[in-house]
Amino acid sequence: MRFRQILPAAWRAVAVLTTFTALCYPAAPEAARPKPAPAQLAWQEAELGVMFHYDPRIFAGKTEQSLQQTAVADPKAFAQKFSPAKLSTDQWVATAKAMGARFAILVVKHETGFCLWQSDANPYCLKMLNWRGGKADILRDFTASCRKYGLKPGIFTEARWDVNLAVRDFKVTKRSPVTQEAYNRLVEREVEELCTRYGKLFEIWFDGGVATPAQGGPNVLPIVEKNQPDILFYHSNQRRDARWGGTESGTVGDPCWATVTPKALTTGIFDKAAKAMSMHGDPAGPVWCPAMSDSPLRCEKGRHHWFWAADGEAGLATLQTLQKMYYQSVGRNSTLILGLTPDRDGLMPAADVTRCREFGEWQEKTFVGKPLAETSGKGAELLLALPVNAQEQKPVTHIILQEEIRNGEKVREYVVEAELDGAWKSVCAGSCIGHKRIEKIEPCAALKFRLRIVKSDDEAEIRSFSVR
Repeated sequence: MRFRQILPAAWRAVAVLTTFTALCYPAAPEAARPKPAPAQLAWQEAELGVMFHYDPRIFAGKTEQSLQQTAVADPKAFAQKFSPAKLSTDQWVATAKAMGARFAILVVKHETGFCLWQSDANPYCLKMLNWRGGKADILRDFTASCRKYGLKPGIFTEARWDVNLAVRDFKVTKRSPVTQEAYNRLVEREVEELCTRYGKLFEIWFDGGVATPAQGGPNVLPIVEKNQPDILFYHSNQRRDARWGGTESGTVGDPCWATVTPKALTTGIFDKAAKAMSMHGDPAGPVWCPAMSDSPLRCEKGRHHWFWAADGEAGLATLQTLQKMYYQSVGRNSTLILGLTPDRDGLMPAADVTRCREFGEWQEKTFVGKPLAETSGKGAELLLALPVNAQEQKPVTHIILQEEIRNGEKVREYVVEAELDGAWKSVCAGSCIGHKRIEKIEPCAALKFRLRIVKSDDEAEIRSFSVR
């Protein structure tokens, strides 16, 4: 059995970077250290969520380009194609529950501009449809289903693009039937409806962010804060509770700190500094802004489908792909959000339901229930002893570490060792722990493990050190 005696080259590089950071940024006073707001803490502790994409485009049977052209040519006729015969938000949310999700987000408005609720502000909504006599409210049904199955409901909405109103990158165009002022007020009224009609919401996500009044956009933040004070807001330059992890692969970089330097995030996703900040964060960053990892479930074999497509099942992620996402998102201090795609009947496809259940069963088997051993505490070293009858149990394959992030991220470098043949040998090492770090190791039959905090910003607080 082989065990790492020394840090791998990658970790030596991280150690050098961490040492440099520690020299440049001495331990922050407790009051100055970034810490999560309650909504951020709840979002990080949720760890896994889903996002449902559904609107008239899936009935168009077109490519994305021709779809946009069809929507522009006759928005009303385009919307009337929406007619799912069996739509069941209970079935959607039950699928998410079986996958292990703790929250679910519904895309209530996307680039087409069509709204999946009974909007008084925007007539381009479910009210205009022949389907269900114009009385349907998918958001109402969705939030009820979430509460029925014990998931926290959230919403994803759009201010940046609107095909129906010819809005591009937050701005009305020459074809727009409304002025910029009218469009801004429309968005504000939509947000007020969303935040006041459907009970407590877990997250509000603006596609590509939302322009601020200083940028000529609507003033949505006061509306959200007044009506949903406990919500996670994603995002504008006024407030950014979480950040995109830099890819749509369901993974983030390693390490991935929850703190950032905000200025680097506003330079654009194609800027190298912004990309690095999105993927890795900054251990010396002054603002708490944890990373989100996102990916559609149909993401393989050249597919990347957020909305249902007839050929999308060929790209359904394998269980192995989902496991990799989990290790490289939840296991790297990030919250994972997977995109699910109901079909033209209004149901999650059978193959997708099966894969979600398989993913949930793997999580249950691997990470749920009592660990082989667990401890917690403060300081530079924690010892973990397995029960004396542990030889009869399976070998340890996972090390799981969690900081008490209510007091911020303090660990800058760590090593986990196992006692083998009377000597301590390294089994894993890293820099960032944060909310959760999952280390998959070679099977190890040791009965004693030791966590050593090599470097930290003030005394480390370990919420949990466990082995499985």
